[in-house]
Amino acid sequence: MVKKAAPAQRPDAKKARVHDETTASLPELSIATDKVCFFIQKAREFEVKDGVTIPDPGSNATDDQMIGVLEDHGDDPVQEELGSLVSDMSDDEKAELVALTWLGRGDGGLEDWQSLRGEALRVHSAQRARTARYLLGMPLVSEYLEEALSMFGRSCEGED
Repeated sequence: MVKKAAPAQRPDAKKARVHDETTASLPELSIATDKVCFFIQKAREFEVKDGVTIPDPGSNATDDQMIGVLEDHGDDPVQEELGSLVSDMSDDEKAELVALTWLGRGDGGLEDWQSLRGEALRVHSAQRARTARYLLGMPLVSEYLEEALSMFGRSCEGED
């Protein structure tokens, strides 16, 4: 009896199978990646703000080369937009945004996801209006969120 040779596998087939198994074991996120990416983009715009140097310049913004846009004024439209985005989120989405931030900051690993998410839900469902302020008060929040997304095998590449 002649044994048939096993069919040749593509070299990348094993890698694909390992990636599929890894992806399958990841926890599910209820927040859409594009929402997190939008938050990251807007948070970066907010993070580059500088302190107010001249509180009331009394001149035309175009004459000042729009330098005031880079200053952190109380009526910052980016901060208002992020506050609106977060307030429109469900409690689960807010909790996951906070938990993703903690995960990216290194407060735990993927194996701790349920506990991080549970703690974020407990703390931030009681303080709904403060979630955006909490996140924007955290230096490097955009970096933490991006790191956490990568741990879930997601990224903001190609997101507008």
